[in-house]
Amino acid sequence: MDKKEIIALLNEDLEGEHGAIIQYLSHAYGMGEGEMSCEIEALAREEMRHLDWLAETIVELGGTPSLKRGNMRMGGQAVSEWMANNVLLEDDAIKLYKEHIKAIDDPKIKRLLKRILSDEESHRGDFEHFVDKSKKEGTKDIRDSRQDETTKVLNWGIEHEYTVILQYLLSSYLTPNKEVKKEMEDQAINEMQHLGWLAEEVVDGGGTPRIEHTEVDRSKKTPDMLRAGIKIEKEVTEAYDKAAKKVEDPGLKKLLFRIRDHEIYHTDIFGDLLKEEEK
Repeated sequence: MDKKEIIALLNEDLEGEHGAIIQYLSHAYGMGEGEMSCEIEALAREEMRHLDWLAETIVELGGTPSLKRGNMRMGGQAVSEWMANNVLLEDDAIKLYKEHIKAIDDPKIKRLLKRILSDEESHRGDFEHFVDKSKKEGTKDIRDSRQDETTKVLNWGIEHEYTVILQYLLSSYLTPNKEVKKEMEDQAINEMQHLGWLAEEVVDGGGTPRIEHTEVDRSKKTPDMLRAGIKIEKEVTEAYDKAAKKVEDPGLKKLLFRIRDHEIYHTDIFGDLLKEEEK
């Protein structure tokens, strides 16, 4: 099997991890605070680690990580049905990883996929446990259908955060500049925090988080990555500032100003890195 074929298989795995992350986070947010939602978020973070390993391997092989989101199983009314769908999603992943382990000859990549497979088999057991646990505890979907201006603003913020998470992760994988790579990773993690905060606010306000993204900048040259980051950060800083000044809830106002200040920090970091690149 040549590198191009291996890259295609790894991107298929990566897309599956991407889908799992969004599915599990959606379920965790929909359940609200609690032990089970915290455990599911922890499983989503393990899937993020898998995505990172796969993306790095794809780049090492000369490929570009896919930003597509794999198939998800988002049906179900009761939380126990969500958990059953998570079991099925893990079944899908286990089947695919076993196929790819068998197909790929490279011992290093085969070892990596076996490592990820071990996690997926463990996750499957966790979700089987959550099926029973959610039934016994009567865990419910606490989301609702609120669609006021505040909910729209928060979902806009989620859309932005999701977009830049993908953008900064892709930049971190592709840039040869180690300092830029580190900062892109760090700021992507910060944007993940923002997404979580905003999603929780939507649920607490009686709405449903809409975790979708817009077009992602796919620049491959480091200066272009930084310019794209600066552009979007300046735009969103202004948007968060306007939104914060309009909302009346003091807690939400404080949160939006906090996120705005983080975006200003990102702009400054990217600006300093761009100056170094242009020297």
